[in-house]
This record gives sequence, structure tokens and C-alpha cells, in this order.
Amino acid sequence: MLAQLSRRDLLERALATAAASVACLPPARVRAEKPAAVGPNDRLRVAVVGANGRGGYHIGGWLANPETELVAVCDCDPGVAAKEEKRFAQLPRKPAFEQDIRRLLDRQDIDIISIASPNHWHALMTIWAMQAGKDVYVEKPCSHNVLEGRVMVDWARKLGRLCQMGAQSRSMPGMRQAVEFVTSGKIGAVKLAHALCYKRRPSIGLVDTPAPLPRGLDFDLWAGPAPAEVPIRKKLHYDWHWDRRTGNGDLGNQNPHELDKARWGLGKQELPKRVVSLGGRLGYVDNGDVANSQVTIYQWDDAVLVSDVRGLEIKAPETFGLEAGPLGVANIWWGSEGYVVAPNYTSGVAFDYDGKELGKWSGGSDQHHYDNFVTAVKSRRREDLNLDIEDGHLSSALAHLGNVSWALGKAVEPGTRPSLAADDPRVKLSLESFEAHLAANGVNFAETSLTLGRTLTIDPATETSDDPEANRLFTREYRKGYELPRV
Repeated sequence: MLAQLSRRDLLERALATAAASVACLPPARVRAEKPAAVGPNDRLRVAVVGANGRGGYHIGGWLANPETELVAVCDCDPGVAAKEEKRFAQLPRKPAFEQDIRRLLDRQDIDIISIASPNHWHALMTIWAMQAGKDVYVEKPCSHNVLEGRVMVDWARKLGRLCQMGAQSRSMPGMRQAVEFVTSGKIGAVKLAHALCYKRRPSIGLVDTPAPLPRGLDFDLWAGPAPAEVPIRKKLHYDWHWDRRTGNGDLGNQNPHELDKARWGLGKQELPKRVVSLGGRLGYVDNGDVANSQVTIYQWDDAVLVSDVRGLEIKAPETFGLEAGPLGVANIWWGSEGYVVAPNYTSGVAFDYDGKELGKWSGGSDQHHYDNFVTAVKSRRREDLNLDIEDGHLSSALAHLGNVSWALGKAVEPGTRPSLAADDPRVKLSLESFEAHLAANGVNFAETSLTLGRTLTIDPATETSDDPEANRLFTREYRKGYELPRV
């Protein structure tokens, strides 16, 4: 053990020296040349950035694909990356470790950068990587705010890079068949979809001291574009999801999966025209500053999408009276002649309104999404991507719009509801169920207030609002050295 500790100390000193040497390096120059073709038998070389949480899945996905080679793992916390060492023991060549993504950009032996960092880094890392001539696979949400997503699309188009967002259901055979049924007309016209995220999220606790920093972590790198202030909370990792400077709540964490599927089934390739959100950080007082329970309504001229996020304990499983059984993380597409329920990432089942089953589909795994990206990188055809960055942007922006509405809202009395789509019986049903869920959890609204967000009007052509306060929240201030590069 003493020998191990000694080696670790030496490693940390070496990392600190390396980080200091690149701290002031600018991003790599933009490489605008046409990407070189990849032969059908050539292996693509991948670097994973962010080894914690989803990063472990990225590492596994690239190791499992015979057409890719994992050549580097990058994380500002060397302790996180060290947890993956056992997986590399049998590889012919062990992946290199880097602490700073900028060390990867000029490497000619990297074709793909796979990003699983905290949300506030997604856009900047993706753009830097594309500018450096890499193709990019980036976790959901692809952006931290509305503007970032559109800028990512602009760079991908300008540079001819392949960029895919990691909402893996897009590549699941069972889900693809289910959504094809939704759009086939076999359940009639589909004008309303539900994106459900009924997933318990415990309180992160309440402290008045900065989070302890893991040994060896470069906090300046961790903060990146965000303010370089150590957050006040119990731990740094993962709980960044519940801090608006770095995360987007569960509306922007889990629910981009469901928002993407809902929008896909509705066939909407632009942002909605109206958005309103209702909810709050309800049921506990802690260091989080984003909603944990939140209903958001999105309205196009001819369709409505309802996002329903519940972070408290699910004491009465919701079925909406459907044949598909209790729902958790799920989707529903309501047609005039029937409906389709997707109760997970990989399957779907269709019924008519008499309860007759019309179809059932299942199958797939995350690996299908990684494999799809490899296929597209080799073909150099954006059309081969199951989830191109523009679709990723639109689905991520839905989460951001809901959070902007909520952030601009006001505390209201329990039972207050939005007026948007208020006459739709299924919207009413969702709001009634949401209120019953809060009551079942004994939420004290005097302690944690219910907020009705501002109704936003959006111009889909410009992806802006007629509300100046909302437009300011469609972007953010970037720390010097980490500014968002515009095309």
C-alpha cells in the first residue's frame, strides 16, 4: 500500500506540472480541410473525455466495437480515470491518460472525441474537437443553453464534421419500429405526446461549506466556462446536475431522452412556438437550485408535448388508465385512433382505445448507438446518423426552454395551473396526476414554493423569444479563455 501511495503521489505531481504547462494554451487552430476518407478495414481511434458516470459507458462502447480503438482517456480528476485501469489490462495498447482536453486536440492519432463531461462543458469541448478535425459523440444534453446547441450545429456544417448526441434510443431497433408505427398513421393523427421522467432523486443535502475537492483534481479545468467558484454542497461529482451553473436539473438530465423521442414521434423539426413550466425544488430544502418536480408544456400550431418530471418518491404508480401498466421513464404518443407507449429505451406497444393490442416491438442496447456513429464516420454521410447534432440541439433546447420559463416564474398557490393548452383533457390529466403526486409526498408549500413559469413565445426561425429576459437566459457569460466560438 505504501508503494502504491508513493506512485500516486508522483503521478499527481507529474499531472500538476503537465496541467500548468498547457493552462494557457489556446484551442487548436481550425482545420477546415475536407475530412480524409476512412477505409472499411481501418480502425477509428477514439479518446473519451470524462471518465465518471456516463464516461464508463462510453469507454465500454468503444472497447466493444471492433472498428474502434480507445487510445486516450481524459479527465480533470485523475482518481476517476484510475478506476478504469482494470478494463485496460488485457488491451494490446493501454490508452494514454490526459488531464486537459487541449492535450488531445493536436494529436493526429485521434479520429473521434467522445464527450461525457458535465453539461456546462459539452458545447465548448465539441466545438474545439470539431475545429481540430475530429468527429464527436457527445452526451445529452448536447448543450447547456439554447444558443450553444445552434452554434454546435453551425460548426458541424461549416467543417463537415460528424456529430451525434448520446440519446441512445434513437438507434434501438425496438424503439425505431415503435416510432415508425407512431408516424405511419395507424393510430390516426398524433397531436399530443407525453415525455415522462418518474425517477426518484434524493435530496443532495444542505451545507454551508464548499464541496471537498478530490485529490489531484484540477478545479480550474473542471469549472471551464463556468465561474471558478467551488460550489457549496456535500460533494462535487454528479451533484453538479442540480446546480444551474453546470447542470440542467432532471429536465435536462434524464428527460432529454424522452423529449427527443416525443418530438421524433410528433415529427417536429423546429422549436415550439409557446412554452410554459410549472414546478419547483419541492419536498426538501438543500443546496440544489433547479426544479426536481416539473411539468412543462410545449405547443406548436398543431401539436402539444407535455414533459412530466417527478423527482420525489412515486407512491402511487401512474398508468394514465392505459393497458401498458405502471409508467416510470416512458413516452406516450396519443393518436386519434389509438396510442403507443414506450415504457423504456428499447420497446413500445400500441393499442386502440378499446384495449386491443395493435403491435409490440423490443430490442436494442446502447451499443447500437455507438455502432451507428462509427458507420456514419466511415461513410462521411450525415444522413447515416440516427441522431445528428441538429436533432440533438432541438431536443436539448426543449429542456432549456422549460428551465428558462421556470426561472422567470413566480411563486403561486398550490393548484395553480398554466393556461397553455388548458382545455386539452390529457394535459388536464397530467396536471391532476402531478398535483396528486405532490400531495402524496406531503409537500409543504410554505417551505418549498410552487413556481408557475413565464409563458414564452418563441420564433422557431431565429430560435429567440420576444422576451428580452428570456433571451438573456438562452445563453450565458463565459469565463475568459473558455468563450463560445461563433461561426
